[in-house]
Amino acid sequence: MSTPNNELHYLTVTEQARLIESGQLSPVELLETYLERIERYDDTLRAWITVDREFAMKQAHQAEREIAQGHYRGPLHGLPYGVKDQMHALGLPTTLGTKVLDPEEMKPPHDATIISRLHDAGAVLIGKQNLHEFGKGGTIEFPYGQPRNPWNPAHTASSSSTGSGSATAAGQCSFSIGEDTGGSVRGPASCNGVVGLRPTHGRVSRHGGVMAAYTSDTYGPLTRSVEDCAAVLQAIAGHDPKDPLCIPREVPNFSAQLGRDLKGLKLAVVKEIAWGEATHPEVRAAMLQAIQTLREQGAVVEEISLPLAKWAVPLQLLSADADVGAYFLANYLRDRYQRFDVGTRTRLAAASLIPASVYNRAMRARVLVRRQVLDALRRYDALITPTNVTPPKLIEATQERVDGDQQDVVARLIERRICHYPFSLSNVPALSVPAGFSSEGLPLALQIAGRPFDEATVFRVGHAFQQASAWHRHHPALDTTLKGVA
Repeated sequence: MSTPNNELHYLTVTEQARLIESGQLSPVELLETYLERIERYDDTLRAWITVDREFAMKQAHQAEREIAQGHYRGPLHGLPYGVKDQMHALGLPTTLGTKVLDPEEMKPPHDATIISRLHDAGAVLIGKQNLHEFGKGGTIEFPYGQPRNPWNPAHTASSSSTGSGSATAAGQCSFSIGEDTGGSVRGPASCNGVVGLRPTHGRVSRHGGVMAAYTSDTYGPLTRSVEDCAAVLQAIAGHDPKDPLCIPREVPNFSAQLGRDLKGLKLAVVKEIAWGEATHPEVRAAMLQAIQTLREQGAVVEEISLPLAKWAVPLQLLSADADVGAYFLANYLRDRYQRFDVGTRTRLAAASLIPASVYNRAMRARVLVRRQVLDALRRYDALITPTNVTPPKLIEATQERVDGDQQDVVARLIERRICHYPFSLSNVPALSVPAGFSSEGLPLALQIAGRPFDEATVFRVGHAFQQASAWHRHHPALDTTLKGVA
């Protein structure tokens, strides 16, 4: 674990924006810093699939001119970012992290709404970031290279917005945009030691993204602080008629409550997640310390039981996976089966065989789990859990295989997903914030879940925790961690 530092590439969005607005930092200089770091480290990290230097530099020069002329657009103006290669950006291929598609099929028809909104905010798109194949997790052989954890490249960068978490943690961009179906923003945030938000379903438009789990997929920011996360969500949130599931709801000032203590807030630890049999002792210790920190900030922290939480795992797999399987069966799975990674195609093929009667029952049962989560959120301002019940594992240990007896397979499925799926299934906002390090120097994280469309309170809790703990101020020392890694 490195010590806190103030190097340019590791400054927060808020800090970089202050320097850019005042003229002390050039957007071009900042972009050059990130491009140099990508060139220097990404042969090992493999966080990026496509980097368009010329396109990015053109945007940076435009931002520099606008700011010099007094046309400052706001806190993202001139800040370089990357996106999970699951959303369209004109001029850049949408590879989806797969070799299933032909080159012609990778040409984007238009910008995703989220790209358009970040363009309007003046942000500078560097390129597309690596992911599990089609963004669905389970990939064993990555067509564009194995993504690696910048804290220890032998360990997982998580699933499936892997590149978005790794690039942000490694100081290769100011922020990233990932996609979260069942934890694919929060997992990479946790494993890579950054902040990641799954917004309320319907808060951010998915138009222009390849979305297969129609009722669960969300886009969310990965940043180096909670304050940054609020600023990015401010830019990308809001109704979009092009996405029929995007809710026409007013977008509040997400930063308004930052800086307040937690007096008057009631938080609940979900005991089935936080203290389950699968919870690693070091995660348990970090969770206890986080609870103490939140109490010191004025929050009342109690324990609550959500006995249906573990059932979110099979119910999400039987419903969201079936949605994904149906999409790919109709499009690519039948005639291009051998072009898929074996891990991806196995998961998709199994999902496509789920009977309609089982899918129907799973969708009905999801309502019961969601009701239990929402009932708890009527009594508490937020629910807290670890983001993952174990520290980041070795890459080989995270590759999902179905060998072994049934009990072992089920245990592995629940261990990896128990923290994420209850809140994905409930479609509530959930935030991952750094909360310490394992004895091996790998990041640990706290998850904060809130009421639907109450991201502001989730940010308030996360920001207060960060102000009192400062784990987010630690960054990987890449020249040490990546030394000698091919």
